[in-house]
Amino acid sequence: MDMRKESEREPQGGKLTELREPAWRTAGVYLVFAVLGAGVGWLVGLLADWLVTLSWTPMQKPTELVASLPDVVLPVAGFLAGLVLGAIAQHEQLAISLSNETVVLVREGRRQELSREAVATVLRDGKQLVVLGHDGGELARHEYDLNTDRVADAFVRHGYAWADADPYKDDFRRWVPDLPGLPDGANALLKARQEALEKDGSGDDVRELRDELARLGVVVKDEKRRQHVRTFGSARRTRDRDGG
Repeated sequence: MDMRKESEREPQGGKLTELREPAWRTAGVYLVFAVLGAGVGWLVGLLADWLVTLSWTPMQKPTELVASLPDVVLPVAGFLAGLVLGAIAQHEQLAISLSNETVVLVREGRRQELSREAVATVLRDGKQLVVLGHDGGELARHEYDLNTDRVADAFVRHGYAWADADPYKDDFRRWVPDLPGLPDGANALLKARQEALEKDGSGDDVRELRDELARLGVVVKDEKRRQHVRTFGSARRTRDRDGG
């Protein structure tokens, strides 16, 4: 496994490094959503104007209402709706603040601060940023779209170890009901999490149950709404001792 240690460049001391989407890209997201929204609004207006000319049309009253609106209303409404979607997309972007002492991760309005002493390794796993602790547990796992080389360079400059692959990737097993070798209660939590995962994919229940599993010594990652698990810390030692 290729792991980058601290580079020969001088560390940045107490200086803070901010990693987030560039302003031009954020503005581009807003613009794209707004233009698409305006275009959809314009097309809806054209469709309504055509449908009211037919002798029979489904939802006739709502269609007539839409067709009666001034031409500018639907494009403007679509434009505003696009801005809202752009704000949601920006809200879901990961922002990272780095110093020699702390790592701060902000995504979807949630702020997570990790001390330098707690962090063993940082890595990219697919489209996710993963922060590992010294016991093998995951301190954080977040979707991100930032340039990986830029992110890795920033972590290394501040003295953190960056790995180009997950050192525990071969330990993951696909979860199935009653999977052996897991701590007591883990399978019940994983069953509840699988149901939440299939329902909404990334809701609060999915995140909270991940945290509950971490307290039991279980790491879980998702691939196409399928859970893969491994144990760490005392849970891993127990499994090894029992031959699980």
